[in-house]
Amino acid sequence: MAIMQSLFETIAQFVPDKAHDALLDQDGFLGKSLDRVDGRLKVTGKAPFTAEFDLGNVAHAVLVHATIAKGKVSKIDTERARAAGGVIEILTYKNMPSLNAPPLVDIMDLKKGMAASDLPILQDSSVHWDGQPIAVVIAETLEQAEHAAFLVEVEYKSETPAVSFEGMKPQAFEPSDVMGQPAVLKIGSIEKGMQEAEVRVDNVYRTPRYNHNALEPHATIALWKEDGSLVVLESSQSVYTVGASLALIFGIKPDKVQVIAPFVGGGFGGKGGLWSYTPLCAAAAKAVKRPVKLSLSREGVYRTVGGRTLAEQRIALGATRDGKLSGLIHSCITATTEHGRYAEQCTFPTRHLYALPNAYIEQKIVHLDTVANTWMRAPGESIGTFALESALDELAYTLRMDPIELRRRNEPKQDPTTGSDFSSRLLMEAYRQGAEKFGWSRRKPQPRSQREGKWMVGQGVATAYYPYFRLPVKATVCIYADGRAEVKTPAADMGMGTATVQLQHAADRLGLPLEMVSFHYGDSKLGDTPIMAGGSNQTASVFAAVQAAVEAVQQDLLKLAQKSSDSPLAKAKFDQLTARDGGLFVNGNGPGQTYAEILRSAKQDSVEIEQEGGPPMEMMKYSMGSYGAQFCEVRVHEETGEVRIARWLCSLDSGKVANPKTATSQLRGGIIMGIGMALTEETLFDERRGRIMNPSLSEYHVPVNLDIPDIEVHFLNIADEKAPWGGRGIGEIGITGTAAAIANAVYHATGKRVRDLPITLDKLL
Repeated sequence: MAIMQSLFETIAQFVPDKAHDALLDQDGFLGKSLDRVDGRLKVTGKAPFTAEFDLGNVAHAVLVHATIAKGKVSKIDTERARAAGGVIEILTYKNMPSLNAPPLVDIMDLKKGMAASDLPILQDSSVHWDGQPIAVVIAETLEQAEHAAFLVEVEYKSETPAVSFEGMKPQAFEPSDVMGQPAVLKIGSIEKGMQEAEVRVDNVYRTPRYNHNALEPHATIALWKEDGSLVVLESSQSVYTVGASLALIFGIKPDKVQVIAPFVGGGFGGKGGLWSYTPLCAAAAKAVKRPVKLSLSREGVYRTVGGRTLAEQRIALGATRDGKLSGLIHSCITATTEHGRYAEQCTFPTRHLYALPNAYIEQKIVHLDTVANTWMRAPGESIGTFALESALDELAYTLRMDPIELRRRNEPKQDPTTGSDFSSRLLMEAYRQGAEKFGWSRRKPQPRSQREGKWMVGQGVATAYYPYFRLPVKATVCIYADGRAEVKTPAADMGMGTATVQLQHAADRLGLPLEMVSFHYGDSKLGDTPIMAGGSNQTASVFAAVQAAVEAVQQDLLKLAQKSSDSPLAKAKFDQLTARDGGLFVNGNGPGQTYAEILRSAKQDSVEIEQEGGPPMEMMKYSMGSYGAQFCEVRVHEETGEVRIARWLCSLDSGKVANPKTATSQLRGGIIMGIGMALTEETLFDERRGRIMNPSLSEYHVPVNLDIPDIEVHFLNIADEKAPWGGRGIGEIGITGTAAAIANAVYHATGKRVRDLPITLDKLL
């Protein structure tokens, strides 16, 4: 365990280079384009990811996956596998330790843990999906474990699975809720609204399954200490909830589990909750009484970890001749599992984007025998904006109206479903500035009116939207007698720059140079608080917690200073002070003391306080979200149907931007995922047997460099005064509206409307 602690202390804290100090001015560090503090480690290959750790004496585990979608294992023969070289143990339902069922995700109480499925893990012979782990082979080397896994012989008693979405649609039903919201929402009278409509469009939009393909595949290393505690290295977006889940599964106290994730090579929702391979690795380590590493192959990720559900959405719009919506119907059917029960919230953008005098919004689900579906970047909003923003574009063409003008005429003054005021909403300003930068006014409105040789050229636009979330999480701030400060939180950084912006924020709050602040994260022992890097919430959540902790520490330091009558702060009040120059000083150019001076005078080594950011009252009072306009230009070859993205501009209203450099990177990443969603990505699923047919990057096509143009990102950068520091989330909004903007541009170029993603050659020829 000393090795583990040493590794963690070395790599899971960040102290910036002194060179960053040159950026400090009167406005502080926030808002500046600082390089990521972990960037050098990553580009030089010195940042170890989970599977790269070597703790010594590590055994390797490999999963055996079921090859039927539903039924039971009638016979499992491990004799040949056990006789293979290097095999230490093979776990099946026959000799698996007793484990409690995992806790399903409960967004309202993440402290209970968070698993994607509540199925018991390898506790009986039941098979619930094709790919379910049915055995764990542990051997001395990875190659020996893989060979032995191949030798495990399995016979099944198959049952007829429910794997056809089309076949199950007649049995679709409304779930009890959709992410805490009602599955059905009625506003006004939809019958009246559609009757009053002078123009109508009514179409169905379909999106396929999508699979996660993070650069770093999922991996776990588990070891049990002599005192019965469990230590897990895990590629995870939420080390705290993984730890809470494992404690429940193994029936031990939460403080007996430590989960560490210093570097995470992408997550996008796929590493948000606990999957079965993690407790299987921990069970294997317990069985062989030594550390065990379990690294999923790319195919193993497809078989074991869920992705985005397929969806069928009907959007019917009724409007007057002047473009005002009189009625809107949005009905959606998605697939989920009985053991996962996640209804992806594809109707949520419709509930908040446009003025709705009359609306009927409904979500239904069907249960299929597959791996549990889960969050994938902007879950719900990504596929929901494809349908909604495509339908708005169709209405604009029917009305012979500019698509931006149609949206302007339906801009709500208050949230259309809650009636709440917006904390800040500058969507139309984002459209105005974006249109000017993109050159929208030069666009010829008629489809098929622009050409460059054999390439048909088109421009499309769509609204981007993602709601604002903030969780009441905790952070610890410690100031030492040498003037250094530490910030500690079990937050995760999966590449989005958390460590960088939190250092910027803490340094500004404390009035310290960046080099004097360190940020500790990615360890569940750093705080009893359910932080999750998901839902674009983490920056605002940790900002609020750090602000509260810094203020509490500073108040304690003021009290210490006031114990000395000689202190220049002896009679000062807290609201009269400014944090600057490494300490507390009276506003203006008044006197003060550095933190080091205060602590040395008080003969104290340090002062440390943990504080919670408090409940998100702003969310309860206001309608809050980030908004944007996605502008796209495509070229479509008239003979081959090839689609090329030629230009892209995203104009974003996300409040104040903490670090434009890392924020721009986030936006571009989301847009690139949206381009893949629209043009190349699709999980091919055999609806006869329930198996994914393209579980590899050679057959599941993510965009590559040549598929992506230069992507321009423009921030309004206007503070939302209701959010911590004035900023809202940006990690997921980039993918929203992207697929619709592409589909709308393809229609403008070709005159062909594609409502079934991905937009492939056969749909355009």
